[in-house]
Amino acid sequence: MHIKTFSSLVLSSLLFFTACSDEKQVVEKKEMPLLAVNTITVKKEAIPIWKQYTGMTKASSDQDVRARVAGVLQEIYFKDGQYVTKGQKLFKIQQNEYIASLNAAKAKKKQDEASLALATADVNRYQPLVDEGLAPRATLEQYQAQQAGLRAVIAGDLAQINKAKIELSYTIITAPISGYASARRVDVGNLVGQGESTLLTTIVNTDPIYAYFSPSQRDVRMFQKYRNKDKSNAFIEVAGSIEKSRLNGYIDFSNNIVDPLTSTITMRATIKNTKGRVLPGTFVYINMFINDKYEFLMIPPEVVFNDQLGSYVYITDENTTIKRIDITTDYSSKYYVSVHSGLKDGDKVIVSALVKLKSGRKVKTTDVSSTQGIKAVLEKYNLIPEGN
Repeated sequence: MHIKTFSSLVLSSLLFFTACSDEKQVVEKKEMPLLAVNTITVKKEAIPIWKQYTGMTKASSDQDVRARVAGVLQEIYFKDGQYVTKGQKLFKIQQNEYIASLNAAKAKKKQDEASLALATADVNRYQPLVDEGLAPRATLEQYQAQQAGLRAVIAGDLAQINKAKIELSYTIITAPISGYASARRVDVGNLVGQGESTLLTTIVNTDPIYAYFSPSQRDVRMFQKYRNKDKSNAFIEVAGSIEKSRLNGYIDFSNNIVDPLTSTITMRATIKNTKGRVLPGTFVYINMFINDKYEFLMIPPEVVFNDQLGSYVYITDENTTIKRIDITTDYSSKYYVSVHSGLKDGDKVIVSALVKLKSGRKVKTTDVSSTQGIKAVLEKYNLIPEGN
């Protein structure tokens, strides 16, 4: 092979490998574009603190409707499960016997009033005669005793009339409270109230509805120490509902004894339930507001990573480079985590592309504090208490 030809081949090979190397560098540059991430700027500030518990709902009022007099059930004025208002007519017991008793009591009163009129006339007639000594005083005293006795009898007649009126009124059975009536326990034609106060139906009032829960002694002491409202805000969330339900209310009761078996104290939230969306006996999550006067540095819980060294987050430094920051945390909920140490005011915590993050990688940042910051999260989930 000629030396010239060999030199040409070597030169061609060098040019080929140089071109390939340049192309590889171009490809590598294309494979490592700047990662676009969203960040929030953290700041220590006053944040509403909520504590969540599990509990059970109970009707605020539960009333049995019973027959108070004996008789045959004649009418039913409501449908099973119907919402009824206080004073609404529900049942009617046959009234003939009670109307007759009332009329008899009235008739006896009239009879006794007639006898009283006669006794009064006798007293009036004998009084002048006794005064003039023309009639014995003993006879006058007999008439006066009859007069007094008849007045007492008439007082008893009035009592009997009132009793008869009350018993007659019991034949019309009305709703003692507003609420939803259960299925009726008796049918028209049944004898009720004979020897017992027959249960006819039950009415439950679910607006408001109570939600009972049992925090620990420590939590109750914390609540009592730091709360800044007489009736602290609360809301319930229904677990497992197809349409997530949230109903607002307030804490209005804390028991005065500790359960010795669980070291918990029973508390109650009174919840508005105008549409009857939650029924008694429903398992719920109860969120209790504690305070919003203390400052915390909060971040979303989903941005916190954990490994053998502890908890950490990723931030971007002044060179828009990803940096790992080890942190320690305090209070946490599904909405936020309180950072005790590791972060400072003004740090930009990365909240997106979390699986792609790696320390030292350059990124392109967009600040989303106004939509994904802690204050924005609180507003989104209505965690700013009313009146604050």
